[in-house]
Amino acid sequence: MKRLTAIVHGRVQGVGYRDFVATEARRLHLVGWVRNVADGDVEVLAEGEDTALAHLVLMLEKGPAPARVDEVTTTLGVPSGEFPDFRVYA
Repeated sequence: MKRLTAIVHGRVQGVGYRDFVATEARRLHLVGWVRNVADGDVEVLAEGEDTALAHLVLMLEKGPAPARVDEVTTTLGVPSGEFPDFRVYA
């Protein structure tokens, strides 16, 4: 189990990106959240199995069809276990 923090740069707001991330995260049985950042990026915090997190990163790099992902920066850490599910925040 690990904790992934990711910042997604590109055209990722207003294109269904957060819902895309939430759907993928839930499918992978991850917990955490996704939210828009004031500068136009999207921030993701997810906890779960290493292989599921690695697959999520691949999906973050792809994004939904209307999105354009320029870069995904990630860090891994120790999970907190504080999240009951995966949520979408504004």
